[in-house]
Amino acid sequence: MNSKNSNYYAILMAGGVGSRFWPVSTQDFPKQFHDMLGTGDTLIQKTFNRLAQLIPEENIFILTNERYNDLVFEQLPNVTKRQVVLEPAMRNTAPCILYASLKIQKENEDAVMIVAPSDHWIEDEQAFSGNVKAAFDYCESNDALMTLGITPTFPNTGYGYIEYDKASTSEIKPVSQFREKPDYETAKSFINQGNFLWNAGIFMWSVKSVVAAFKNNQPQLFELFRSGYSAYNTELEDEFIKTHYTKAENISVDYALMEKSKNVYVIPATFDWNDLGTWGSLYDKLDKDENSNAVVNAKTLLEDANGNMIRSKKDKIVVIDGLKDYIVVDKEEVLLIFPKAKEQDIKKVLQNVKAKFGESYG
Repeated sequence: MNSKNSNYYAILMAGGVGSRFWPVSTQDFPKQFHDMLGTGDTLIQKTFNRLAQLIPEENIFILTNERYNDLVFEQLPNVTKRQVVLEPAMRNTAPCILYASLKIQKENEDAVMIVAPSDHWIEDEQAFSGNVKAAFDYCESNDALMTLGITPTFPNTGYGYIEYDKASTSEIKPVSQFREKPDYETAKSFINQGNFLWNAGIFMWSVKSVVAAFKNNQPQLFELFRSGYSAYNTELEDEFIKTHYTKAENISVDYALMEKSKNVYVIPATFDWNDLGTWGSLYDKLDKDENSNAVVNAKTLLEDANGNMIRSKKDKIVVIDGLKDYIVVDKEEVLLIFPKAKEQDIKKVLQNVKAKFGESYG
């Protein structure tokens, strides 16, 4: 344990609902608490273990919604109450990151930290640790807000992009600007220019730098959370957060800080990455049979079936004949059979299901 740097901290973001993974991911049991890939570990367990290769386990904080408190302790039995930071309301990423940063600052003013989503798939964990370590080294001696960018493999219109200074030859590159999710032609031009990366929502900074950035760019939000500083890490904290958190603006850390700050840098990641945002992105990550079907948990008998994403409960027998490029997900009370090409509509389908059959299905 002691070989890890005690100034290293992590904030693991685990509050999302992941509604595009319905019917497996629901409001009561979202995707980060599921073993989506059939590996034996849930996504939050995988992410925690990945971070723990570099960061002392007791310095990994889990940021999640109040309703997932029990799930966190079930799946990460070694974490303590101190490490679980609960949001009493959904307010996007800036308020909860500021709150957790102030808690960490009060505990250790020399902290450097990573903010990482709990539901991403990263293949080469050693390369990941190497990139994070390089960022930490830089952040310890420079006032910098850093992010990890992913080298684009195709003109994806579902991600935001990071444009960095083309002239930079070092591993750590100054960011010129963040770009919104583009249309297809714009995405193509980004890739052709060669100095654009996908924004993976992974951030690194010293606690001093991030708190200063909030103070400069979001004075109102900063004052709201700074007013509870004396209560943080004491038994008075819960009461303060219950009464003040809902007053926070609903704003992402990208808008609140990264797009407004001048001291932003990016490291192009050296690892394979997948944001596991949809059934299609999960399909891309899984092993396929000779007909390009990806199967999780099910025992299958497949005829004339190609390119399907099939998931059921463990060892359920699934028989499919004459189906091509479909998502087939069987869960106790819901069976989804849906074209892969329309996967972006699953969120809409979920709303319709809730409207027709009741909230308990989502």
